[in-house]
Amino acid sequence: MDVVIGVDVGTGSARAGVFSLTGQKLASCVIPTQTWRPKADFIQQSSTDIWAAICKCVRFAMAELADDSPVVRGIGFDATCSLVVLDREGKPLSVDPKGASEQDVILWADHRAMKEADEINAGKYDVLRYVGGTISPEMETPKLLWLKRNMPETFSRAGYFFDLPDYLTWRATGADSRSCCSTVCKWTYLAHDKGWDDSYFKAIGLGELADEHYRRIGDTVRSLGEAVGDGLSDVAARELGLAAGIPVGVSAIDAHAGGIGVLGAASGETLDDAALDRSLALIGGTSSCHMAVSRDARYVDGVWGPYSEAMLPGMWLNEAGQSAVGSLVDFVISTHAQGPALAEKAKAEGRTVYELLNERLAQLEHGALPGALTADLHVSPDFHGNRSPHADPTLKGMVSGLSLSATIDDLARLYLATIQALAYGTRDIIRALNEKGYAIDTIFATGGGTKNPVFLREHANATGCRIMLPQETDAVLLGSAILGAVAGGAYADMRSAMSQMARVGAEIAPDERTKRYHDAKFAVFQAMHEGQLHYRALMREALSS
Repeated sequence: MDVVIGVDVGTGSARAGVFSLTGQKLASCVIPTQTWRPKADFIQQSSTDIWAAICKCVRFAMAELADDSPVVRGIGFDATCSLVVLDREGKPLSVDPKGASEQDVILWADHRAMKEADEINAGKYDVLRYVGGTISPEMETPKLLWLKRNMPETFSRAGYFFDLPDYLTWRATGADSRSCCSTVCKWTYLAHDKGWDDSYFKAIGLGELADEHYRRIGDTVRSLGEAVGDGLSDVAARELGLAAGIPVGVSAIDAHAGGIGVLGAASGETLDDAALDRSLALIGGTSSCHMAVSRDARYVDGVWGPYSEAMLPGMWLNEAGQSAVGSLVDFVISTHAQGPALAEKAKAEGRTVYELLNERLAQLEHGALPGALTADLHVSPDFHGNRSPHADPTLKGMVSGLSLSATIDDLARLYLATIQALAYGTRDIIRALNEKGYAIDTIFATGGGTKNPVFLREHANATGCRIMLPQETDAVLLGSAILGAVAGGAYADMRSAMSQMARVGAEIAPDERTKRYHDAKFAVFQAMHEGQLHYRALMREALSS
């Protein structure tokens, strides 16, 4: 039985899935990973811990199929776009200000480099045209600059600066190549020019990286669909419990793997440009990413990209997103006065807090317009800043319409208003993309939020788009498996593999009765953003006088 393996490293866990060549998941395993938060805005992980979790996942998943004697055709890796710092021998270098051992990963959501990002943006460098005009502290060059300034010894001792997905393929093969996906999206590599911009690195204070010909961040950059090195090394094969030499695909960022895993369902046998132009991949989890691809470069203010070759060869990618999605909903529930009691009730009944809240909403909505319990309750969801389309990490969350009541019904309404706010964020992103040439009317969604029917209903109704759910719910893992399938020669190219391995499982259509309501709520959503900017200006003026 021919199979391919997909490995996904998210914010809190590592996962492995074994798939047939038609995209059916045959076995999988999840292992939690460790995260440290030494102080505000600092979030760190360990590459050693992550690799150990991956090895356990792969071994356990493959053990489920031992009786079928599977033949692994290829393996693909994806991960969060976090920064891994290793010394010249490939051993971890601590990124913790107090030197905590093995904490060599600055997580994607870490915001320690806010000042450096602001300085870079003030320079208005040409490469910023390809990140929506504004670089984020979640990207790697601000983090590298922070590291050089605040931990100069670590910076100078470093032999490798990896994006986490590329660390995984290096660990698997020993080959020091990088992916177009990570380097273009998070490091300012210009795939359309097939090189780095020396002037940018020298201007921002990282000129030594240019002087050494980018050896530490990637002097060999490969496209998705290619294979890395000579396949699994002997050492990695032993650790993973696999055969040496299995082809390893060029890696992807986790959200981009999700896009690969869902967009193949956009148009049957062949994945054509017209279908892609109407499609948005929404990969939801702790945060969310919204991705659209086009034949031509489209410059959208506040939306990352256009990125050449970052997801599909020959295509440009626009990547938007929200910095807090699942984490925001969890925060709103857990910090409410009813949150602890609700969690205890859910635990006692063997259910989730979302199921309990959804049940209560259904009771409150009985006979009424779906979603219309929030006419006087509005949320601005930028509790962790705005990734898109405003590209402002300093924005804060807002709630309008609170009273002195804190019942379970109040929590249910606030939960609904929060989900709606996230859906309006998606609508705002689609608005910005469509104004620049897209014609998005369909969302291909995957990730944690897609398991919640209220999340899906509100996104369909708030955006007016069809929501298409993949047959394989673990679309991120499937995307990584697709990378392995192409690297192993099971398919000739990415589009062929995507169209053959990804299928639609369900569709949620917007309820036209709710259009007027959501149009009005969206207008409030936009006004809240403008209001926050106005309040900020008022206070800035007061403090400066």
